[in-house]
Amino acid sequence: MQSQPHILVVDDDREIRTLLQRYLDSQGFRVTAAADRRECEQRLGAGQFDLIVLDVMLPDGSGLDICRGLRDR
Repeated sequence: MQSQPHILVVDDDREIRTLLQRYLDSQGFRVTAAADRRECEQRLGAGQFDLIVLDVMLPDGSGLDICRGLRDR
């Protein structure tokens, strides 16, 4: 049996985050969510993800900086 792809959703807007979680879950994905850069970094340290849906403008930093950091790892 194949495991579900794991997606990390990072968005500071609770409604958008919840909508994305519900939709992706209904499509058979395993979803973890984060509301800001700090929480995203915690989630990344605690698990592995197949895809990250990342908001560019977060309250505590840029989503682009997160993306650059991941690329440099």
